[in-house]
Amino acid sequence: MEVIEIRVTLSPSEAAEIVMDKLADAIVSAELLDSYNRRTADGKEVVVRLFERYYMRSSNRATLTLVADDLDGNGTTRVRLSAGGGGNSIFWRFDWGAGESFALEAESALKAYQV
Repeated sequence: MEVIEIRVTLSPSEAAEIVMDKLADAIVSAELLDSYNRRTADGKEVVVRLFERYYMRSSNRATLTLVADDLDGNGTTRVRLSAGGGGNSIFWRFDWGAGESFALEAESALKAYQV
């Protein structure tokens, strides 16, 4: 499992949209499995996106979960990218780097906005 946490200067919704566009434009696009948005009474936002993509190198599907929020109130958005599920064995979780690639691809979409 690969986990990356960064801060960006975008809103949570904007960050999720940019990642979604990047993953959709790839040679093998990622499928959006679920989407969840929540806004607090004081205007703070939490966004969750769940993506899935098939990786031939691991002969399996990998998932990427994006959680973005601006709950800290410091003018930035925390984005957490967690990839997993790419292993092709009951006993081993080895995914030939599929999870890492998935998370790094999503992170690269946000590089220009990273704090």
